[in-house]
Amino acid sequence: MGKFSQRHLLGIKEISVDDIEMVFETADNFKTVINRPIKKVPSLRDLTVANIFFENSTRTRISFELAQKRLSADVVNFSASSSSVSKGETLIDTVKNILAMKVDMVVMRHPAPGACVFLSKHINAQIINAGDGTHEHPTQALLDAFSIREKLGTVKGKKIAIVGDITHSRVALSNIYCLQKLGAEVMVCGPTTLIPKYISSLGVKVEHDLMKALNWCDAANMLRIQLERQDIKYFPSLREYSMLYGLDKQRLDSLNKEILIMHPGPINRGVEITSDVADSKHSIILDQVENGVAIRMAVMFLLAGQQ
Repeated sequence: MGKFSQRHLLGIKEISVDDIEMVFETADNFKTVINRPIKKVPSLRDLTVANIFFENSTRTRISFELAQKRLSADVVNFSASSSSVSKGETLIDTVKNILAMKVDMVVMRHPAPGACVFLSKHINAQIINAGDGTHEHPTQALLDAFSIREKLGTVKGKKIAIVGDITHSRVALSNIYCLQKLGAEVMVCGPTTLIPKYISSLGVKVEHDLMKALNWCDAANMLRIQLERQDIKYFPSLREYSMLYGLDKQRLDSLNKEILIMHPGPINRGVEITSDVADSKHSIILDQVENGVAIRMAVMFLLAGQQ
């Protein structure tokens, strides 16, 4: 197996297909590790990783932290809301102070698009983007594609529909880049107000009718409506949104085929997806969560191999 081509993981746009395949092969190995009685390996025993989150996150932060501990790294957790950032300290100063404590790798989530790229130019630790504004969320896209590969055997040639709030979603953008690199066809589906105008320039299909999208696809990734990022009203009400774009058992059962149902979480049950769909045999949402730990272990292991 070759070496990972990038020093950081800032986005899917920058990495090659070989890099993605390398992450998947490594994650396959780590998946066997996390399913055995002793779940730890000493791969990152001499490294210190700082998780720096300027935005709220439960699943991504816990997933990264668990991955770091499974690899035997020393972990430092930093939450901006309870730090000097709330007193006006700049991003660079915050991180430089943390690096002065001899941190080797930084996992960062930040509300500003491009924050991780900016940081990578100013500090010498390796950086993993855990979500920057509405820009990218590369490890989520990797674990989503890995989950599709695990269930369908391959991503190449598969039809994947991404449904919901495309405009405010970093998951959608990273998923589009990742799935296209692996040879999948991608369709986005949602109300016109939640699909950005530039999206067709990325070579994806655009559909506004949920049933047409579901009949077309092999897997549907149902995105959450990101009310916290919306400064204006993009649709009349959540009830109306769920009537048009919410996936329920009736819609799922009316399809003449079986499809995979995915969700990056957290789920707004009853809005984009109902409980009976989220908990059904079609749903691979909990597989995505488990695969997230293996994928993040793989990414950190491959980046650490360059040190």
